[in-house]
Amino acid sequence: MQFEEMGLSPRALANLAAAGIVDPTPIQAEAIPLALAGRDIMGLAQTGTGKTAAYALPLINALEKGDGRLQPKSVRSLILAPTRELANQIADAVAGFAQGAHLKVGVVVGGASIHAQTKRLARGTDILIATPGRLLDLLDRKALFLDEASYLVLDEADQMLDMGFIQALRQIAPLLPPKRQTMLFSATMPKQMGELAAAYLTNPARVEVARPGMAAEGVEQSVHFVHQGDKVNLLKALLDGHRAELALVFARTKHGAERLKTQLESDGFFAGSIHGDKRQRERERTLADFRASRLTVLVATDVAARGIDIQEVRHVYNFDLPNVPESYVHRIGRTGRAGAAGK
Repeated sequence: MQFEEMGLSPRALANLAAAGIVDPTPIQAEAIPLALAGRDIMGLAQTGTGKTAAYALPLINALEKGDGRLQPKSVRSLILAPTRELANQIADAVAGFAQGAHLKVGVVVGGASIHAQTKRLARGTDILIATPGRLLDLLDRKALFLDEASYLVLDEADQMLDMGFIQALRQIAPLLPPKRQTMLFSATMPKQMGELAAAYLTNPARVEVARPGMAAEGVEQSVHFVHQGDKVNLLKALLDGHRAELALVFARTKHGAERLKTQLESDGFFAGSIHGDKRQRERERTLADFRASRLTVLVATDVAARGIDIQEVRHVYNFDLPNVPESYVHRIGRTGRAGAAGK
């Protein structure tokens, strides 16, 4: 089914065309018509397959048709994401899809000024993208209310489980009206996901376009067996073979990521790092430099595994293997985006 056959508004179709999105991906082709019909959705698809548009387009469509009057501090729809990077990425995409629709799109994440966020929320928000921790802080301050939010989206829900956000979700969800449309999207299907769906979704349509936990096609995988003390030299030798191409390197700890970045810089690589000890402004600046190829190597902890959507990333290195198997799928999903090749 093509976008023109789904019942999307002419404005949405024009924004898709302007973004160069012509043919729907499998998750979009299956999920959008069901979401437009008002169904709760449980969407399972590999990372980089266009999940954001699969929920954002129906959401924007519904909000355009509804009563557009915003009450102070009100929120008409809520999208929860596990990391700051992913929340900002979603906000950028949603703003593009909603261009010209006169919908107020907001984003609240940790590491940014809570005073500035409170001020923006005071005027009301049509679509709010939030990380759970900062949202709870703002709710405690009575900076916003969720009793008018008719739509709830949980993006990368499995990562929320991994990062311990289930308690936050239990506090947030009851603040929304019981009668709402809820959509849950994930790339993997851990055991708890079924319990999460049963708790928050009503008779959901399950949309599964790839077996959960499978790596994206087009990603070539290899493993190197090496002594611990030789890992840095091997990484440098491998990176040296493609200095002009973007590479993402995953380390297990914040200290380890920073140390590895320094070691790479000393060997002449244009390297940066992002992890939980970095301020939000620093993380955004580093990602912008990486996206613009001013940096060609980015060393990151798993905080970045869900928040980097850069088509030009051609190489992902697991310098340290993740503790959770599903994290491996998300890490390597930073390359091979939307059918591109990667290693």
